[in-house]
Amino acid sequence: MANERARELRNNATTAERKLWHRPRELKVAGQKFRRQVPIDHFIVDFACLSHRLIIEVDGATHATDAEIASDMCRQRHLESQGFTVLRFKNTDVATNLGGVMDVIVGAFVCPATPTPNPSPQGGGETQPVRTK
Repeated sequence: MANERARELRNNATTAERKLWHRPRELKVAGQKFRRQVPIDHFIVDFACLSHRLIIEVDGATHATDAEIASDMCRQRHLESQGFTVLRFKNTDVATNLGGVMDVIVGAFVCPATPTPNPSPQGGGETQPVRTK
């Protein structure tokens, strides 16, 4: 069922997802391979480079409500607890600053984040989503 839903999402990608899809594919030259609409556990993520455990999420206006923000953060914490790094961008970031978005993505390969263990041994902080300006 997750694979069918992922296929449906790939066929009905948002404008921002389509625009970004063509850019991460450029990373294949450096040996990085991205897939889109990838089932991971009980979630479907927008883009994933499984070899580097990197997930990219592109959020539209529907992700602006308090309930959606809380849901996204719960989902992100779960994925991070599985060893993934999650980069989250807004549709407007992709539309107006695609170069900056790509810089953040490339930076994740050059200088990967070290997520705080969950729970943190110091008892504070969690890895925060990366956003562009």
